[in-house]
Amino acid sequence: MIAFRNFALRRGERLLLSQVDLALHAGWRVGVIGRNGCGKSSLFAAILGEVEADQGDIDLPGKVRIAWVAQETPSLPDPAIDFVLSGDTEVHAILQAEAAATAAEDWDAVAEAHQKLAEINGYDATARAGRLLHGLGFPPETHDRPVSSFSGGWRVRLNLARALMMPSDLLLLDEPTNHLDLDAVLWLEQWLLKYPGTLLMISHDREFLDGLSTHTLHLHEGRAKLYTGDYTSFERQRAEHLRQQQIAHDKEQAERAHLQSFIDRFKAKASKARQAQSRMKRLAKLQGTEAVRAERAFRIAFAEPARLPHSLIRLNHVDAGYRLDTSAGDVARILHDVGFGLEAGDRVGLLGPNGAGKSTLVKTLVGELPLLSGERVAHPDLRIGYFAQHTVESLHEGQSPLWHLKQLAPDAGEQQLRNYLGRWNFVGDRAFENVDGFSGGERARLALAMIAYREPNVLLLDEPTNHLDLDMREALAEALADFPGAIVLVSHDRHLIGLVCETFWRVADGHVEEFNGDLDEYAAWLRSRGNEPRAPKAAAAKPAPAPAPAPAKPARGRHEVDQAARKARQLEQRVAELAAELARVEAKLADPAVYGNDGGIELGQLTRQQEKLAAEKDALEAEWLAQLEIAEG
Repeated sequence: MIAFRNFALRRGERLLLSQVDLALHAGWRVGVIGRNGCGKSSLFAAILGEVEADQGDIDLPGKVRIAWVAQETPSLPDPAIDFVLSGDTEVHAILQAEAAATAAEDWDAVAEAHQKLAEINGYDATARAGRLLHGLGFPPETHDRPVSSFSGGWRVRLNLARALMMPSDLLLLDEPTNHLDLDAVLWLEQWLLKYPGTLLMISHDREFLDGLSTHTLHLHEGRAKLYTGDYTSFERQRAEHLRQQQIAHDKEQAERAHLQSFIDRFKAKASKARQAQSRMKRLAKLQGTEAVRAERAFRIAFAEPARLPHSLIRLNHVDAGYRLDTSAGDVARILHDVGFGLEAGDRVGLLGPNGAGKSTLVKTLVGELPLLSGERVAHPDLRIGYFAQHTVESLHEGQSPLWHLKQLAPDAGEQQLRNYLGRWNFVGDRAFENVDGFSGGERARLALAMIAYREPNVLLLDEPTNHLDLDMREALAEALADFPGAIVLVSHDRHLIGLVCETFWRVADGHVEEFNGDLDEYAAWLRSRGNEPRAPKAAAAKPAPAPAPAPAKPARGRHEVDQAARKARQLEQRVAELAAELARVEAKLADPAVYGNDGGIELGQLTRQQEKLAAEKDALEAEWLAQLEIAEG
């Protein structure tokens, strides 16, 4: 268990967190949420002992093993798989000792190393490291490449794989889905569901949080509040909490007004002086419930394009890829015979395994990559807004948001540009600050603002949500939903894809084709290709004889059908009762008071009751459906 006791934390003059009193129990998967700058990463640093609390303390079990993702990856000559394997320090040390003993022909030491590996079940360590690399998108041929040969985004994945390799009781993940594509996010989600320890994850991906979180820790205005359930459950509970808070505030204000009115009228009258004094004491005792302050909601917009032709851009029989050596004519052909077009109002989500060519297709649509063959037909009024990681990286260090916008519109007035930046939450002096000190989310927001300023009629967005917080992601989703032009979106954020995209195209095996299905069906397709972890295979058994053809179902008698219908009605009623009882238990679990100082007795009882009710309900639902099939068949 991790316990925060009257915990407070500052960064410089700024108070990030104060009066934090809560406990996180073993086995919980906790989503840590809050706006950028609220102290999420600083909280992780305090848990790791990298910063000291300004007040109070954090209690951790004495021998807890903590794994986390390093922020930097040194430019090492080590093969990628060895780097990941080194996350399991004990196994890695034994393997190094074995290699050294083999080189020195010290066979006793070799035997001792093998014995140690057997004792800690370390023989499968290399295979585990390989599976982690594969799941995070590294093709087998890259596993032996030196770490130094990978780009920054791929090194982030290597650090993540190394952290997952560490044997741990507590795993801290800070924005783990950044720099991952959708395939890797789906794989990571399945891996983390099987993680046996306590998981704390900072994330702005609501689908990822909904798929994993058992609890949600919300950091807001210097306080930390723990909610039971995933992000959607948190939103519902917080809305109800704020509603109740506002009701209590309004009621208290009415009572204050009534007491003050009596005091003002009668405090000067001797006959009423005692009653007035009594009401003054009552007024002083009112606790002062705070009014709900409406948070400033982000609202952004992509302007109506000046011109919006129907047919915007088309690729006909295109081979796309990269020219390796123009003199020798060497090419890396990624996509073959692509036929793809965009019309006004199209909302296309690109799906496909890592490295299949999604970014290649987007760059080809932009015109950034010359065609290897075929033709690209663009309308004369085509105006593209293109967002990719290099868009953010190309911001000029030492310059302000206002300076960047001035490069796009040198004739525009300063106040006009400041008003525009204000709509993208660069308010006041933020418009004049250097981008050097901006967070990743602020840089991405500025890049999007610059794209929107050009009034494009086609948006080609390659992972636009990296580093954006939840509020900004919601604002972006709303803005894209209102955009009248065409959109092509590559994103690991399933919530954004689901809100924006109407059709999906799959990029795989060198081809681009329309995918007739939703994201759940795409995840199933990925599993069929082995891109997601599967359940362990059972031990091999003797092949069973081919099953005989199933006999035709016998016709059921009237009595059997009636009996099944009665049984189905009884089961349906019992399932409804269990659902109501389960809802009452979950409502109690949602009450912060249950996490009090009783040693977790009530919490344990409620959790066991919840598990028992859920299991009974699932079993009865299955039986109910079976009886219903008989009754209707």
